[in-house]
Amino acid sequence: MTRIARRRILGGVAAGLLATSLGVTAAGTATAAPVGPCTISTLPYPADTYRAEANAVDPTGRFVAGAALRVGPDGNQSLLLVWDRDRLTTIESPILGDVVDVNARGVVVGNGWADGIGQPWRYRDGRVERLPVVPSSGVFVTGINKAGDVVGHGSDVETGENVALRWPAARPGTVEVLTAPAGAIAQAITANGTVVGNAGEWGSWSAWVRRPNGRIDTLGAPGARTAVVVAAAGHWAVGQVDLGGNSLPNVRWDLRDGSYTALDERLELVTDVNNRGVVVGGGRVARGATSRVLPGGDGAAVGARSISDTGTIVGFRNDDRVVPVRWTGC
Repeated sequence: MTRIARRRILGGVAAGLLATSLGVTAAGTATAAPVGPCTISTLPYPADTYRAEANAVDPTGRFVAGAALRVGPDGNQSLLLVWDRDRLTTIESPILGDVVDVNARGVVVGNGWADGIGQPWRYRDGRVERLPVVPSSGVFVTGINKAGDVVGHGSDVETGENVALRWPAARPGTVEVLTAPAGAIAQAITANGTVVGNAGEWGSWSAWVRRPNGRIDTLGAPGARTAVVVAAAGHWAVGQVDLGGNSLPNVRWDLRDGSYTALDERLELVTDVNNRGVVVGGGRVARGATSRVLPGGDGAAVGARSISDTGTIVGFRNDDRVVPVRWTGC
């Protein structure tokens, strides 16, 4: 699921135009689950913080992880927020920073800083611990799966080139460089160990998928100059392709065969996809080729960050103050 820091890389274009111009296949259509009343609720958060948001939800919808900021004696203090259903736990640690992902066992991963360089961390069994790193100017995690395998990236200290990394749950305390295209960043890992990522220089990205058996395939579209993958779950991945126009169409790939479909042009950005192929981004959720607005805006900005397999969506609402929210029934 989750996730170089869920940022907007892109824009949107008409799904019909993309399908016509590229011959998008209809194979592997995402499941369109019944849609009921769509509601938003605010998650509890510490009263002494001035900003809080939910960044990730596990596939079952039970655990949610997020971050908050409060003013401490030495400036801003980052807090880790973990919700087990509606019960909030607030965690303090000097290495906390971005919250990236959470799995169905409630294990959270994220990125911080130590001694001036990027330092990934993991929260489990009630404590925050540093993950081992390779020699690098900075190491960052991007996702975790149910088994506890973590993926991310670092940069070679001599060449500066990115390398894809994996922290295997079966070998605690270790980190390994994955065989992947040159300049690779691992972006997400699915339940069966499939890894997706990006490679190349900024502005000329290519997207790739690494199968559990080690085989690597390209994710793209005919005629696309670049492709970027943002998230993956089950046999789905989402991202953007560059067709040479003024915008970057959002697409959903079927990892089983590499086929893809265009997403609704009103979905301006994509941040996550679940096992059913349901996509979220900005203030919308998309099933198949259509999308709907998430409630809660009403003049305020809302942002969907992550979606569970049960359809629970988490993110933030900003109405003079950023607060964590959860959508259900959408």
